[in-house]
Amino acid sequence: MAEANRPILYGASYSVYVRICRLALIEKGVDHGVVDVDIFSTDGPPDWYGDLQPFAKIPAFRHGDFSLYETGAIARYIDEAFEGPRLQPSSPEARARLNQIIGIIDAYAYRTLVWDIYVERVSKPREGKHPDETRIAAALPRARLCLRAIDELVSASPFLLGRHITLADLHLAPVFDYFAATPECSSMIASFPALAKWWNMMAKHPSVLSTNTDR
Repeated sequence: MAEANRPILYGASYSVYVRICRLALIEKGVDHGVVDVDIFSTDGPPDWYGDLQPFAKIPAFRHGDFSLYETGAIARYIDEAFEGPRLQPSSPEARARLNQIIGIIDAYAYRTLVWDIYVERVSKPREGKHPDETRIAAALPRARLCLRAIDELVSASPFLLGRHITLADLHLAPVFDYFAATPECSSMIASFPALAKWWNMMAKHPSVLSTNTDR
């Protein structure tokens, strides 16, 4: 791929949503670049980033003269614009299920599993801060509900929608990777065997391993 047409992803490695897009690029076999943009830095994102993402969120994406933001739009564009294995199923039923799972993750699971539990239980103590136990306790029923909802939608094997990896797997894996680092996950996941089996497999998947960070 010509350098001028090489897709560029803008964001930080700690971001669940940046990682989703990286996973999609890797699964499609797309050579790409990553430009680090840290929205939590003292000064915030650089001024030029506003031209790519007016809401100062990550990620943003550029492919030649085409720029895009919002993870769902970027991931679907990557799947449809580049050669490689399809990451969205062809049947309307399966595509609807994919979008349902992604919707559950975005609307309910992400903030609960990552911010309310992982950040409080792991990130804050690592920085010498005390976790908010009240916030964690309040999040546990929602976390259990999220896991149950997704567990009930998992197909037989090995991926969420069957024999082939899809954007649903790539959307959930970065969220679950953070949650899996908490004792709350360890005590909860045994109740959801389909999801536990899926994560045991996804944690070893090459694209997940290659985008892993030390959290």
